[in-house]
Amino acid sequence: MWLPTSGRHRDFIERYLTLHHRYTAGELREEEWRQWAEEQLRTVVALAQQGSPFYARHLAGVRADGLTLEGLRQLPFTTKDDLRTAMHDVLSRDLDEACFYYETTGTTGPATPCPRDPREVIASNAHVTESWRNIFTDVFGDRAPRVGVMGPTEVHSLGDTLGDVARNVGSAVAKIWPYSPVIGFPKALQLLRDLALDVVFCTPNVALSLARAALEEGLDPRRDFAVKVFLVTGEMCTPDLARQIDQAWGARTYNALYGAQETLVVASACAHGRLHLARPNYVAELVDPDTGAPLGDSGTGELVVTMLIDGIKPLIRYRTGDLVELGAGDCGCGIRGPVVRVVGRTRDRIVLGGHSFQAWQIEQAVLGGVDHAYGYQVVIDRDDDGEDLVTVRLDLPGGPAPGQAAAQAGRIAAALGVRCAVEFPDELDPVTTTGAFVSWKAARIHDRRFASDHETAAARRLAGTRGHRA
Repeated sequence: MWLPTSGRHRDFIERYLTLHHRYTAGELREEEWRQWAEEQLRTVVALAQQGSPFYARHLAGVRADGLTLEGLRQLPFTTKDDLRTAMHDVLSRDLDEACFYYETTGTTGPATPCPRDPREVIASNAHVTESWRNIFTDVFGDRAPRVGVMGPTEVHSLGDTLGDVARNVGSAVAKIWPYSPVIGFPKALQLLRDLALDVVFCTPNVALSLARAALEEGLDPRRDFAVKVFLVTGEMCTPDLARQIDQAWGARTYNALYGAQETLVVASACAHGRLHLARPNYVAELVDPDTGAPLGDSGTGELVVTMLIDGIKPLIRYRTGDLVELGAGDCGCGIRGPVVRVVGRTRDRIVLGGHSFQAWQIEQAVLGGVDHAYGYQVVIDRDDDGEDLVTVRLDLPGGPAPGQAAAQAGRIAAALGVRCAVEFPDELDPVTTTGAFVSWKAARIHDRRFASDHETAAARRLAGTRGHRA
């Protein structure tokens, strides 16, 4: 694993990696983790108060040296709006200490700075490395597979992070951006074939868009490519959506990691297809998404994380805006850490027929009884009697079977409790490709009952340059 030569980082990293190795081996006792977490919590808060103008104000009066894990919940939240307002004032160290500079995509607001120093890079990548080893050993045995990485932008961390992780596990890596004007989908498909890539890391939408583009090039994704594993991230991927990718490619699809530019990698996947919290790096809490009331550290709620690595931009009690389930990490895969299941963004709840649905429930209702779909969109209207009406558009490259529209409409209507129609267009609206940049809701849901919000408008603007034919 890469280590920096600078002594100011190296001492911390060597200490961290010793802890990480004991943690992954199952040797770290609970009291040792608590001791580590409380020491790092005090270090992080003291650093933020001293180095960050934002946190100097935000945490004024807090005594860092007396903080405990229980006392953490008395501190104020940090929000996405705080990051957009404070910008560089959130940083706790000087940019001179950074080894990488990244930004958020900025599609729905100002792009916020996300520099990283060696402490943060090593601590985050260590858990992704363990994830890849776990999955690759299960699928490929002793062979190091060839990996293709398909990221969103040049100032996104994905390419650097996964390039480092590939080096850690001994895999060759090719960085291929199919939406880049230099690469494009035809070149991406050519590289996938010529390099006989075994693993592709991308968003769920890119995986299915590649399959659609392959068909239009006269290629069979299952026969003409070597891909055995898709590691997906960036947007929600329920088991039903993962099944569509598996069917298109004859591959195995994993929700590879959960995190964000602001938080780094919070959880990474195991060979059993579950996400495990990188517990040495975070204190995780659950709160009520509407009131902020504490819900403990297991169950379902909005995820709040406090970063334990005293890098350039540690966040304290950061509200992720994501609804998750946290449970015991006892899935038998060998990876440590509580299991995380991402339910969807707290803002992506949708009311249909007087009932509230989470994002995953909508996707499950749409794809639960569908095979070989390359995408979907849900259009919501209100009829003259004020009743909700849902139209589901499904991309089925082979076309629907006789009577399939009526059968699927009946199934979806029963799941959602509203009237439903199903259509099979030749091509879906390109807005469905924007989920990783904006939100699942803006990409997949066209709710004509209400005026467009700023996220929907951003998705529409971005859609003009998306789609595998763009």
